[in-house]
Amino acid sequence: MARVSRTRLLAMARKEVLQLSRDRRSLILAFLMPLLLLVLYSYAISWDVRNIATAVVDQDNSTRSRALLDAFRASGYFTMDRDLARVADAEPLIDRGEVQLLLVVPPDFSRRLGSGRPAELQAIVDGSDANTATIVLGYTQAVLQDFASNVLLRGVRARLPLTAETRVWFNEELVSRNMIVPGLVAVIMMIIAAMLTSLTIAREWERGTMEQLAATPVTRLEVVIGKLLPYLGIGLVDVIVISVAGVLLFHVPFRGSAALFLVLSTAYLIGVLGLGLFISAVAKSQLLATQMGMILTFLPSFLLSGFMFAIDAMPPVLRLLTYVVPARYFLVVTRGIFLKGVGVDVLFVQGLLMIVFGILGLALAVRAFKKELE
Repeated sequence: MARVSRTRLLAMARKEVLQLSRDRRSLILAFLMPLLLLVLYSYAISWDVRNIATAVVDQDNSTRSRALLDAFRASGYFTMDRDLARVADAEPLIDRGEVQLLLVVPPDFSRRLGSGRPAELQAIVDGSDANTATIVLGYTQAVLQDFASNVLLRGVRARLPLTAETRVWFNEELVSRNMIVPGLVAVIMMIIAAMLTSLTIAREWERGTMEQLAATPVTRLEVVIGKLLPYLGIGLVDVIVISVAGVLLFHVPFRGSAALFLVLSTAYLIGVLGLGLFISAVAKSQLLATQMGMILTFLPSFLLSGFMFAIDAMPPVLRLLTYVVPARYFLVVTRGIFLKGVGVDVLFVQGLLMIVFGILGLALAVRAFKKELE
């Protein structure tokens, strides 16, 4: 392999910087799009379920039934502003999506509770959205568990034989945004970095400047690294900007080492940028390169990285595919450093895979790029 010339490498990088500075669309994509995607996705994607529209049919209308309904109101998750006389009155409300939960208190609720017998409460949930329905049922059961553990039975405060004392680590308030924002760092950089570099070599072919490049003594490795360096700098700036924005705008904790985060981000970006250059070298067309970039970066990183869907819940075939998605491993890095504050001892495997991905991305780009004119 020919020796890499520092002079030719810097000249190639300078050429790419000048070309990039004249392309306003690429600059907008490079600096504004990551922040815009962070804000849009952070507000649009949320697994928190609050203000659950709840209707009530209290057929008992006793002190104990009202105490139970007050327990639901006090939880902060349920909005109970519809008191109905019959269950049938709730059907059109559920059909129109105006009510997510219907609570039916039977007429003998207080009497059975007072006599020490099991009392029932009917909860009807709109299951058209299965995930939301599951969360609503979980909240309902939690309120009932708490109410049952403190209810007065025969004048004596009864306690359940087993009481669970729970404590949540790393995301104490169970705010989904704390999980989403670190994941978005991995997903957004996968998309933006690959999209930026997927146009570089294809642009040379379409503008006819590849002939000039072919006449120079610059090697394939120098072309790839020279084109990659400016975008690596842009990518690191983007990582810092969206990470700081996540902390300041969305109050996501950053508990780990910033230096470790930047080192692993650099390895990840090198691999992603190399993948983009590989796409550009293969496509030789900016339109085709853009389409390939979206298919090979956006869909896998968004759907198969564990960002949107739990990997363990996927079919076996898809679970196997996730092992070749780099965002899967960087997602563990971002959430581990942001939320858990873990170090190299925990992230050693992911860090090693990031380095391997970086080397592989560069190797693919160098192998696919051909200086020779066809």
